[in-house]
Amino acid sequence: MAAGGREDGDGRPRVRLVASDLDGTLLRPDGTVSQRTRAAIEQVLAAGITFVVVSGRPSRSVREIAARAGLRGLAICANGALVYDLDADVVVAATPLAAAVGRRLVTELAAALPGAVFASETEDRFQAQCGWGWGLAAGDGVEVDDPLGLVAAPVVKLLVRHPERPFAELVERARAVAGDDAVVTWSGVGLAEISAAGVTKAYALDQVCRRLGIAPAQVVALGDMPNDLPMLAWAGRSVAVANADLDVLRAAGEVTAANTDDGVAIVLERLAAAAERPG
Repeated sequence: MAAGGREDGDGRPRVRLVASDLDGTLLRPDGTVSQRTRAAIEQVLAAGITFVVVSGRPSRSVREIAARAGLRGLAICANGALVYDLDADVVVAATPLAAAVGRRLVTELAAALPGAVFASETEDRFQAQCGWGWGLAAGDGVEVDDPLGLVAAPVVKLLVRHPERPFAELVERARAVAGDDAVVTWSGVGLAEISAAGVTKAYALDQVCRRLGIAPAQVVALGDMPNDLPMLAWAGRSVAVANADLDVLRAAGEVTAANTDDGVAIVLERLAAAAERPG
């Protein structure tokens, strides 16, 4: 039973927090938030439900999206490595990948997968090995010759891709090399994302909810890609958008419409309506 004894009509605890992924979930393919979704976010906030963005993106990128979409409050960034206050424009918690671990991963992955190229994210910038090939983050990226220079200091994410090897092989090798020292996931096929040991979207969401006194059973999480799986497993209610990765569709407790069809808005509208009912 939820705090204060309140329950939904189906007997589940009343929802107190919604955690939503951005790309492929809250955002449309063009990177925007629909007017219906913006209105639905306002409805859940007015109903007393906290709304938290949970993204693989770095905080600077989430800040830009939030400014365009009118989002506020807390955002979980870099797959859980950062908790960012959108209103104060400040990182309130960080769990980076240690430099020593990063150096080991780069050295061993380069040996295991000749031709692999690397990049990394810090709180402030994106940096990539020469030959990265996917371009640098607009206005704030740098290139380095030696990939070990990418992990000379702690980073919030280490990124690795291979221009020729199958992506499944890249992930398998990366997980074998990482072992218990790091978490390997992905939010899009082709790019493996590596975080500090134990750091996932669920890790940071648990931190945020503990601070707010919110139990997992009172949380609804929405996502579409494998980096969302830990968060969906942690939350009391998990929802995949219809365009989600097959593993996410199988793991989620519910499926809503695709991101192109306001799937998140549909869920939020129902939650807001349920919160307004006496109980």
